[in-house]
Amino acid sequence: MSLLSFERKYRIRGGTLLGGDLFDFWVGPFYVGFFGVTTALFSMVGIAMILYGAAIGPTWNLWQINIAPPDLSYGLQLAPLRQGGLWQVITFCAVGAFSSWALREVEICRKLGMGYHVPIAFSTAILAYVTLEVIRPVLMGGWGHAFPYGIFSHLDWVSNVGYQYLHFHYNPAHIIAVCFFFTTVLSLALHGSLVLAAINPKKGQVVKGAEHENTFFRDFIGYSVGTLGIHRLGFLLAVNAGVWSAICIVISGPLWTRSWADWYGWWLNMPVWN
Repeated sequence: MSLLSFERKYRIRGGTLLGGDLFDFWVGPFYVGFFGVTTALFSMVGIAMILYGAAIGPTWNLWQINIAPPDLSYGLQLAPLRQGGLWQVITFCAVGAFSSWALREVEICRKLGMGYHVPIAFSTAILAYVTLEVIRPVLMGGWGHAFPYGIFSHLDWVSNVGYQYLHFHYNPAHIIAVCFFFTTVLSLALHGSLVLAAINPKKGQVVKGAEHENTFFRDFIGYSVGTLGIHRLGFLLAVNAGVWSAICIVISGPLWTRSWADWYGWWLNMPVWN
């Protein structure tokens, strides 16, 4: 009942960014809001376009469905639906749905009186997507530089970009992004496993608390960041992973067009090596 009492305290009108009281209500446990409605609308239109694209394509095989961006000859212009226009509509709907969901999260945070950490973290994932599908193609002068919608076709695009710049894994921003991704997984896996170990002890033993968790990591690595600190650390690592992944792709093409192995020539040309 304590949870229900808490919900009654924050399920009140107000805190909306747009629309006022128009959609300021809940359906069961889900808050609707103006941006919840726009999320649903963008999502339905986008999914309908994907199904339409699959219907006019050569196959219904889930792995082989491909909705490609317009040919480079169209530049940044609008293309006919079957020549890339579908991809443009789907991308517009995706950006609208993702952004609406983030703004809906902001409204929920305002109602709860909490910080905006969740929408900020989600916005870094949106940034990575928008960089791939909008910012980089615009900087390179054609929607054809964006990746297609499809499982195998998307993987082929990733592989081709890697070959295009040779040794793409030498991209310094890509190296940083991968380090942050792996470190995020490692740190939060350690945190999650520690919590499970503490609250799910062997039969006959008492449930452990935060002091046991802190002691474990002080014995393990000499320092414990604490119960609040681990979540702040996870937030920092995850946000950096998204930001650096956006940086690594936006500099490949608009700023650097050669092999990434050549970029390290500045290091070899330093006087200390000569």
